Amino acid sequence: MQRKGSAFQGLGVVTLKELSDHLSGWRMFVLEWLIAITAVVSVYGAIQQIRDSTAEDPFLLLRLFTRGTPLPFVAWLSFLVPLVSIGLGFDLVNSEHNQRTLSRVLSQPIYRDALLFGKFLAGLATIAISLLALWLLLIGLGLVALGIPPSAEEVGRTLVFLLVTIAYAGVWLALALLLSILFRSAATAALAALGLWLFLTFLWAPIVANFLTPSDDVLAALQTQLVLGRVSPSTLFSEIVAVILDPSLRSTQQSIFAQMGFMLLERGAVPGAPIPLLQSVQVVWGQIVGLVAATILLFVTGYVVFQRQEVRA
Repeated sequence: MQRKGSAFQGLGVVTLKELSDHLSGWRMFVLEWLIAITAVVSVYGAIQQIRDSTAEDPFLLLRLFTRGTPLPFVAWLSFLVPLVSIGLGFDLVNSEHNQRTLSRVLSQPIYRDALLFGKFLAGLATIAISLLALWLLLIGLGLVALGIPPSAEEVGRTLVFLLVTIAYAGVWLALALLLSILFRSAATAALAALGLWLFLTFLWAPIVANFLTPSDDVLAALQTQLVLGRVSPSTLFSEIVAVILDPSLRSTQQSIFAQMGFMLLERGAVPGAPIPLLQSVQVVWGQIVGLVAATILLFVTGYVVFQRQEVRA
């Protein structure tokens, strides 16, 4: 019981200390303003489109997230969230090694698992606080600009979107933390994390699909690419967001065909008819579980490696 109490006390100390460092640091200040400015510009373009073409749309608040110029807000977020997570996590552990402070920290009544878990929780809490503030900002802009209060369905869908985005950030934060443990150089960890993000987001599915399918079979290549794409957290996030923020979509296949300019209708379905929030969550439940499982797997891998490392100065 004493060991358990000490572990929780050490976890709280590490989490609060790291959270304070993140929130007061210039790195997070720059990243927050980058996301905020991008969000305001994107939402401003979405508001102009909504006023011009979709004044009678019952889900105006959701259109703020899915429309905009040159890209909708959710598209920007799918790029910026990994960068923020990597920016916070690439030097969480190796900086302690390089500054010769890790052995002194662990000489205190703070266990290794409390140190690692505290750093991860602090980073995820920092991102969650920033995303929550951004979510409230967008809701406020929508109220002021559109003049129509959102329905409970719209607020519920945007809240699920917020939680999914935090889970999406957790995957890349856990990956950055793992690379921070594996590499003593912060620059190497950052480059490796950015390289993996670029590869999984843009190159993984098309390259492997070309090797696995004949060059003349376009349909088989497309199906293989769709299956392989779900290895990427970015693909999972895009599928979840498309279904959650568009009540008319009844499957992830509909969202994929919609992005390609086609309409896929299911048997017995009324075109454009919205479905309840719970059914939308059930459609993408596998993708949500995939994001959470990837976060746990990456963190556990980093935990095992960290427990086996030599920390003496």
